[in-house]
Parts: sequence; C-alpha cells; structure tokens
Amino acid sequence: MAAIPDPVKKCVAILKAADSDTEKLAALFMVTKLVKGSDCSAAVRKLLFEAIGFKFLKRLLLTSDVQDCPPQVYKSVALSVLSAFCKDPELAIHPELLANLQMFLDIVQTSDAADDDNLIIVNEAYECLQSIALTKPGLKALFEIGAVSKMIEIYSLQSFQTDEALDLLVTLVTSFGPKSWEENPGAFHLLMNKISLDCETDQSERKFHLCDVMNGLLMSCKQDIATTFGEDTTWPASVYKALYDILTSKIGKAQRDPALKLASGMTDFMGPKWTMMDEDNPRKFFLLLSQLACVEVRMQLEDKGGLKAIMANADLCTACFLIIESAIAFVANEHVELEGREKQSMYTAMKGGFSAIISLLMKVQTDVNKKKVTLELKEKVFICAMVRVLSAWMAQETSSMRDQIYQLLPFMLTLANDTFYAYRARYMMEKVRGPPGGSNPTGEPMEVDTDPLSQVDILRFMLPALCHLAVEEQARKILLDTKEDEVLYESFAFHWSIVHYKKPPVPRADRLKVRKEEALDPKLVEDMSDSRTAMVSICNIFMNITVLEAKIVEESSLFSQLLKFNFNNLPELRNIPENLVLHGNMAVLGLLLLKQQAKKIKKNDFSICRYIQATIRFLWDAYNVDESNDSSTLVVAMAYKEHWIQLMELWFLGMQTMSAVLSLIPWISEFAMESGWAEGIIDTLKKVKYGSLPPNTKSAYEDFLCHLVAANNSVASVLKKRDALSVCRNHRLMELGKKLFED
Repeated sequence: MAAIPDPVKKCVAILKAADSDTEKLAALFMVTKLVKGSDCSAAVRKLLFEAIGFKFLKRLLLTSDVQDCPPQVYKSVALSVLSAFCKDPELAIHPELLANLQMFLDIVQTSDAADDDNLIIVNEAYECLQSIALTKPGLKALFEIGAVSKMIEIYSLQSFQTDEALDLLVTLVTSFGPKSWEENPGAFHLLMNKISLDCETDQSERKFHLCDVMNGLLMSCKQDIATTFGEDTTWPASVYKALYDILTSKIGKAQRDPALKLASGMTDFMGPKWTMMDEDNPRKFFLLLSQLACVEVRMQLEDKGGLKAIMANADLCTACFLIIESAIAFVANEHVELEGREKQSMYTAMKGGFSAIISLLMKVQTDVNKKKVTLELKEKVFICAMVRVLSAWMAQETSSMRDQIYQLLPFMLTLANDTFYAYRARYMMEKVRGPPGGSNPTGEPMEVDTDPLSQVDILRFMLPALCHLAVEEQARKILLDTKEDEVLYESFAFHWSIVHYKKPPVPRADRLKVRKEEALDPKLVEDMSDSRTAMVSICNIFMNITVLEAKIVEESSLFSQLLKFNFNNLPELRNIPENLVLHGNMAVLGLLLLKQQAKKIKKNDFSICRYIQATIRFLWDAYNVDESNDSSTLVVAMAYKEHWIQLMELWFLGMQTMSAVLSLIPWISEFAMESGWAEGIIDTLKKVKYGSLPPNTKSAYEDFLCHLVAANNSVASVLKKRDALSVCRNHRLMELGKKLFED
C-alpha cells in the first residue's frame, strides 16, 4: 500500500479532532488547500471520507434553519464533497451512502426550477446518483427504492433538469429490462408519449439525444407491452414524425446515427408497416429508410481498413441490418406493392449494401483461414449479424453474386453451427431452470449469458436460404462435403423437442384434485411456432437433397436415421391446426425417403404402420365434397384452405410418391386398405358431378388407385363392390378402368 502523504495525514487528524460541525466545516475547507489532486489515490479518498464522516455530510444536506448563511450553501458543499467521493466505485457503494439514497432523490424531485441557486445542487445530486448507478449494488438499491417511477414523474411533470432524470432512467431500465415496467406497464406508454412529443417538436440538438433515450427505453420493454396500445397512445405517430423530420433533412453523422438506431428499434417492435403512416404517400418513408440503411452499410463497411476499424460503429451497422432484413421480408411477403421503378431502386441499393457485406466477409474468411487473425467475441457476434442479414437476402435473391456466396458458404455454415450449438445448450439449460420466457423474479439486474453467441441461432435464419441452395448442384455439394446434413438433423431433432412440448407430470398427491387447465407460457407458444417453421424449412432442404442426390440418400445411414425419426415421431404429432403444414412436410419427406431406402425396409418394422396411417390421414383429409356449396363438387377442406399455398404441391408430391412406394414395397398396400382410404376415394368421387373434377387431382387419384390395384390382388374386388365402374365412366378414369375390368 502506498504511503499516505503528510498533508493528508494532517487533514485527517484535524477532521477527527474537530469537536463541532463548525470546526469540521472549517477543516473541510482546509482539505481543498492542503491536499493536491495528484495525492488523491483510492486509499486517500477512503481515509478522507471516513474522517469527514457521512453523518456530518448528511447534516449539512438536511440543514434548513441557519443564521447568516443560506442553507443552499451547506447543501452545495456537502454535494460537492459527495460527488467527488462517489466517482470512486468503492465509496459509491458505501453502506451509509446506499442507505440514504432517498435523500438524493428528494433533492432532485422537490427542487424549485424557478430558483437559480438550485442549479448546482441538483446537478451535483444527479452526479452522485449517476456515479452510484454505475455500480451493481448501487443500481439494485436505486431500483428497490423506486427510482424508476420517480424519474418518470420528474420528466412527466417537467421538473428541474429533466434530461438528467432521463439519463438515469435509461441506465436503470437498461439494466433491469422488462422488470422495470411489470408493475406499471402504462408508465412506459405515458413516458414515451411525452418524450416522443418533445422529440417531434424540439428543433435543437436535444432532439437527437431524445432519439437515443427512446431507443434505450424500447430495448428495455417487452414487445407485448410496448405494442399494447390504449386510446391515449400517441407515441408511435410522434416518433414517425420526428424521424421523418430528421431523415428528410440535411444532417450529419451525429444526427443521423441516433435516428437510424431508433428507426431500427421501432421497425423491430412495430414491423415495417409502422413506416407507412403517410396517407398520401405511404411508401415514401419505407423506401427512404431502406435506402438510407443500405447506404449507411456501404459507408461503414467499404474502405475502412479492416474489421477492427469497422467495429467502432458495429451497433449502427447492426441497426441498419435489421432495417434491411425487415424490408426484405415485408416486400417478399407482399405486404407492400411497389412500382417497377421503386423495386429497381430498392434492389440497386440493396445489392450495393450486400456487395459491401460479402466483400468484408470474404476478407474475414481469408484472414481466418490463413490464421492472420483470431476473432474476438464481439467481432464474431458482429459477423453473425452480417451472416443473418445476408441469409435474408439469399432466401429471396437466388441468382445474385452466386460465386461469392459459394466461396463464403463453408465459413458461414461454421459460424451458424457454432451459434446453433450454443443456443441449444442455453435453451436446454433454461428449460431445466424453469419455464422459458419467465420474468426476472429478483431485483437483480438482468444477467446476460456469458456467451453472446448463444442468444441467436443463426442457422435458424439461414434455413430458408439453404432451401434454395440445396437445389443448386455446387451449393448442395458444399452442404454434403461439410456434413451440414448432420447438423441439420440435430437442428431438426432440437426443434421437434420444442414443438412436441409435454407438460410436466402431475404429482401423485395432486392427481385426484380438480385442476384448471393452465395456458402455455406465451414465450413457449412463440418458440413452438418458430420451431414448426424451422422444421418445415429443414424438411424442404432434406426433400431437395433426397430427390437430387438419390444415390447418396439410398446408402446414407443419416437419412436412414431421419426416416426412422419420421416413423417414430409423425404419429405423435398433435392433431391441431397449427401442426398441419408440419404434418404434411414430415409425411411427404418420409415417403420420399421410404422410396429411396425401400431395400432397407423390413416387414416386421411396426413403426412403419403408424407412420403410413398418419400419412394417409394427411392425404385423405385434403379434399371432400361435404364442405362444397352443392355437395357434388370436390373442394379443398376448410382446415387445409388457409395453408393451401404451402400444401398444394406437397399434396400432389405426396400422392405421386405414395404411388411409387406401392410399386417398391407392395405390402404397404395393406395399410391403405385397412384404413378404408381407397373405398373412401371411390365413395367421394361417386358424389362428384361429371366434368367438375380438376384434371391434376383426377390424375393423382387415378394413378394412386392404379398402383394400389397393381400392388394388392384383393383391391380390385373391393373397389368393384363400391361401384368403381360408374366412377371410371363418369370421370373418364381410363387407366383405372383397364386395371379393374381389363376392358
């Protein structure tokens, strides 16, 4: 420990020897004359703080009735001393200081804005609070005494020094996240109403500071709270007007950056439709924001001298990536109809932005492969953000910059796989700890997972792009050479564990009690929906590989394992509307694999029976006549109609593949006959009026029935008994007629 300077020892002795507050105050002024700033080490500051004593400083703060001197002087002296000491993290969490935080809040809350003498006092009180808030114990203590609601009140009432209150508020809510708003979600909207209106009307530099504040508040709030609007919610419109004002003006980097970050946060929470509030020209701001984001990406990534230099503005780039990704999805899902000129302009801007992203990724890949650099964690996270937004582009733009994409693909897959394994490990750990999405039950600031790579599964975001890439020979070769099919199988099984969630068993003691059916946690419901979509994408990837790499699939033990997975699990999939598309995809994938691996199928494998029954259910239920207007027209079933765009080709492929499987594995026909499906088709077609059967549907049914007759000698007599002759005549099923009647 460094020696204590003599002037410090002298001051400490005088302070401790003081018999009254007057003497101690005089000694306090001596400290400023005798002790040099260079001597004020942490040990010296602690020694002086203890010699002065917090109780003495507290008396100075609370003194209101003194002669010959305004009380503000004493307050100012005490706060000057305290603000200096609070800059030391160890002293900022001194127990006496934390126990008296309410005193600082009272000062900033009750000070009179009309009194100029309060300016210094309030500023120094805020300095103390901000320094204390930089420590974890200080944050917890402030949160527990209700500092969040007090800062909201100060700002809402337009009390003195409101921006300092906002800064402290953002520090608190950023640390405690959604818990900040749990008890009073309405406070979030009231505060945002006020700040956004100030931002909309303010034309000074403060406007841009308020953008940062609102972005911080948005990030601290759960999406369901932030997007639950009441009649008095005005802030989305005010934010729109403020950002429109900023981004359509001549501005520099200092003004543009906070505006783009806030626009990104708003787009993330509200969706791109939020950008279309202008009734006269709703697409204008949407297109402007997309263009600005693409231009900003180019400005940040091009000619910057490498990744290290770019990382200084990584958060801005990531915000722009989110805007671009949302815009791509918005246009792809046909939520906005662009004119030809607008489409071309947007495409050109995006191609420029993605050229910059690809160039940087190529350079990083080269440096990593040559072992020139070792990526730091923050750099990996940023690269993952680039891979994510690039994947969104690849899922829609299937021809642009393909050679570079092929070169990048192994690197992108490696990163994506790392995040998948990290995400899976974290998810499973949280599942052990408690229900997913549970709120922070303690008053502790939110603990961030030590591995940021575990927060987002980039492989999940790559799946739609991989569906397209699996069709391309060169890309498919890369997928198989890098054994990505094995990782995809693991991802498939992981997402199945989420989709097929089972509630924990009821304790034996409670089984006889009347129990109310508990709703699933909203976060779990969201996860299940996302995992269904992920499984559908993986099914599509595997289908493409199965069809286009038949020889590999035929010999592959992995695809045998995948077929077994479908055999075992498809029958277990709950028969609910949300699972219909997944049911169809798993059923048809199983048929395609069954066709390729027919040689390996054993007749005593009982799992195949339940799988075929589940597959027949999907194919059988797609059409009926009962739901048509006249009960004599074949129509798509109501349950299927909502998803028919996704299911139509799948159904025809399923019928075609089922026919092929019957030729290769004839004994499967027994399951079809036991189910009654064949008779059901004849009974349905008998009700369908002449000339109304769509040609492609007619061909699918006829081809299936022909293969069924060929596979099983007992089928013909069963169909004849159901009056198949009239069906063949009525609908001109010539091939089936020949099979049944040989005439």
